[in-house]
Amino acid sequence: MILKNLSEGFGPSGNESEVRDFIIETIKDHVDSLKIDRMGNIIAYKKGKSKKSKKVLLGAHMDEVGFMIKSIEESGILKFLPAGGIDKRVVIGKNVLIGKDKVKGVICYKPVHLQRKDYNNIPDFNSLVIDIGSTEKKDAEKYVSVGDYAVFDTKFEKRGNIIKGKSFDDRLGCAAIIEILKERYENDIYGVFFVQEEVGLRGSKASVFNIPSDYAIVLEGTSAADMPHSKDEPDYPKMGEGVVLTISDRSLFVDKELFRETVSCAKENRIKYQFKQPMVGGTDGGEIHKSREGVKTIVFAVPSRYIHSPVSFADLRDYRSMIDLTKKLLNKLK
Repeated sequence: MILKNLSEGFGPSGNESEVRDFIIETIKDHVDSLKIDRMGNIIAYKKGKSKKSKKVLLGAHMDEVGFMIKSIEESGILKFLPAGGIDKRVVIGKNVLIGKDKVKGVICYKPVHLQRKDYNNIPDFNSLVIDIGSTEKKDAEKYVSVGDYAVFDTKFEKRGNIIKGKSFDDRLGCAAIIEILKERYENDIYGVFFVQEEVGLRGSKASVFNIPSDYAIVLEGTSAADMPHSKDEPDYPKMGEGVVLTISDRSLFVDKELFRETVSCAKENRIKYQFKQPMVGGTDGGEIHKSREGVKTIVFAVPSRYIHSPVSFADLRDYRSMIDLTKKLLNKLK
């Protein structure tokens, strides 16, 4: 299953090679050309059927939030830094995989019975360590090096329409583009898989420089709000309520004409949709819409509970809605 392979793939920001290799192998027979730019982004091209075709960029990012080893202590314990936005409150006690050999470790803090005044405080990343079971630096160095990356060790699971796993932001978008590229459309398609989104939209800023797009559709995994929260906080978007459409976020105001056409397309084809909370978060669309002479850009997403954490939940019906709406819109844009 493509989603399982992508979710379990090792691909933190700056080290996306395993995920990139899988995507290339999966799409190579479905596109007309394929290249990797200097940043490591994948740019796949598929010619459209129409003689008057527009050029549409489909974008998703390959990277996930993770960690980088910054030092190995004399005790064999590993000190680390976050790579991307991770809530330090959710990482203690979580299993991780480190480096190319995927060495197993666990993120640790001092046991509760050794805490006194610290008990009610939230430890920062400087107070946390990764333990791989070594008792001295010399032993740890056999398995791990400074600069190695680490990701959460989470297995993908499916129960009916509900899926559970890590890195749904944005392997759901990557999987959707892979499925979409299996067909040919009226318009020319650039399927672009970005690196380093989680550390500042770096891959998209470089890649779109040489892509002559008329439109862009960014496919994402976004935060679902149907979870315990304060009464005065919005409870949307929700799992199971369809693809999420962005009106605006901190990086982008969606083109109004493209937004109206998208909503019309969804209604015409009876595709379930919902809206994202305005001015929350940001995506590669923030860089894409500013490129060249400007690109009309919209963002579709699958609502996922607990993104940027060791485990997320999502609904396959929302994922299919995102794919269906993208396919319909690709043939409608003029």
